[in-house]
Amino acid sequence: MYELHEREVLEKLRELNAKKVLIQTPEGLKREAQFLAEFLEKNCIESLISGDINYGACDPADKEAKMLGCDALIHLGHSYMVLSLEVPTIFIPAFARVDVIKPLSKNLEEIKKLGKKIALVTTVQHIKNLNKAKEFLEKEGFKVHIGKGDGRVSFSGQVLGCNFSAAKVEADGVLFIGAGYFHPVGVALATKKPTLAINPYSGDAIWMEREVKKIIRKRWAQIAKAYDAEKFGIITSTKKGQLRLGEAKKIVKLLREHGKEAQLIVMNHINYQALEGFDFDAYVVVACPRVPIDDVENWRKPVLTPRELEILLGLREDYEFDEILGARRGEDEPLGISLKLPKSL
Repeated sequence: MYELHEREVLEKLRELNAKKVLIQTPEGLKREAQFLAEFLEKNCIESLISGDINYGACDPADKEAKMLGCDALIHLGHSYMVLSLEVPTIFIPAFARVDVIKPLSKNLEEIKKLGKKIALVTTVQHIKNLNKAKEFLEKEGFKVHIGKGDGRVSFSGQVLGCNFSAAKVEADGVLFIGAGYFHPVGVALATKKPTLAINPYSGDAIWMEREVKKIIRKRWAQIAKAYDAEKFGIITSTKKGQLRLGEAKKIVKLLREHGKEAQLIVMNHINYQALEGFDFDAYVVVACPRVPIDDVENWRKPVLTPRELEILLGLREDYEFDEILGARRGEDEPLGISLKLPKSL
């Protein structure tokens, strides 16, 4: 179902003279990681599979690979994000082998409700089919925009759970191609435009309006719940692509200027259970923007994003989704695997 480019990966590892590798995978590609490990072992490369939860290209296990004595890291299921890496790292986007035209054709009447000018976005798994989808839609009379995005993404039209810069183009609405609610809900929150998600596996078309309204109600409830809070824990992450230490320090300073107590907390895996021993009234997560939103039911104390804290302090009126934005992006990455070396090599 996914392109693993295993022979090309093997060739790159041999060029690196790699004898031992660590394979890192998101939840949905564990079997693919197992297949890849077996393939590499048969070709005399010792392969370890990381069993830890992986949250994206923002969370590479290069430090762990180095600690384990591995010559390289294979990061499966995500494209390259500009980060300082400690070992040679091969990014395998795992492009999906699925037809996107059939579900688009099936849902043309729903797509028309977006308007004539639409922004077209997807996750890395369907990037290879994005231009094909654009051509199909333009033949049907739509004016289709594929945004370039910023330096945090690898491809035009690509969105991450924390970055929707590619969706922010002039358009009446946004069409997302991919499975699940995680990314299209973020698109709708970030762009504030009608967003339709088409699942290329099931062929279903789902509007995000109801989900967005539900989330925003919950977020305003968190803000209200934190109204009387005096002591805040400001949480940032040690994950390379989520480390927003400068932003976190600004939040600490801002709270203290408003007469609140604030303390910086650093975590790798952010979860409420690990915080229960602290005596804070509320928390502000300055790491992955999705943690306060997707895991809110697991927090007994109010948990806010930096933008929501600004609302609480009276510095902002309208709700805005918190994103991690990158610098200006150059060219797209290659449509295959991508080998990135540490700066020292």
